[in-house]
Amino acid sequence: MEFSSKLLEKAVNEMAQLPGIGKRTALRLVLHLLKQPKERTSFLSQALTTMREEVQYCSSCHNISDTALCAICANPKREHQLVCVVEDIRDVMAIENTGQFRGIYHVLGGKISPIDGVGPSQLNISSLVEKVKLGGVEEIIFALSSTMEGDTTNFYIYKQIADSGILTSTIARGISVGDELEYADEVTLGRSIVQRVPFEKSLRG
Repeated sequence: MEFSSKLLEKAVNEMAQLPGIGKRTALRLVLHLLKQPKERTSFLSQALTTMREEVQYCSSCHNISDTALCAICANPKREHQLVCVVEDIRDVMAIENTGQFRGIYHVLGGKISPIDGVGPSQLNISSLVEKVKLGGVEEIIFALSSTMEGDTTNFYIYKQIADSGILTSTIARGISVGDELEYADEVTLGRSIVQRVPFEKSLRG
């Protein structure tokens, strides 16, 4: 792809670093920005800079937050004894949109995947185990995607907390095997949370 401007080329190359954005799409986006009033581009760049510099991770659940404790963990009306384990913030948003879950979350930040070099130590697993050991947690809901990596992560955490005596469950398989939660429709996802099954039963299945 030939560019008439080095500045344009640099902007396109940076935009193309985003996931799912190829060079042609990046060029279309950059040209769109060039057609907008300068202040619109300034608003975008300022929003990105502010987010990168000021965003925090909840000290309790590791969700992305504006404050040290996210709004969900800080809400006294949530059922803090009920913890839903998810991969990332997109899953939190997907489940929250169903309106069917009133507990809190624990964001792992990924899934165990040896082929990608991701082990338990790279994820927020130890803080979850510690949370269970401290007491107050009555049920852990595993809400990772139905993939080999998701199932491996579920089982690893289950073995870590098996002696705690708390209830462990997993979302019902209304979510197809291999599907990511963020792409599930709200009705199906909501039902899968409400109709969750004991984790031990999922192992036998």
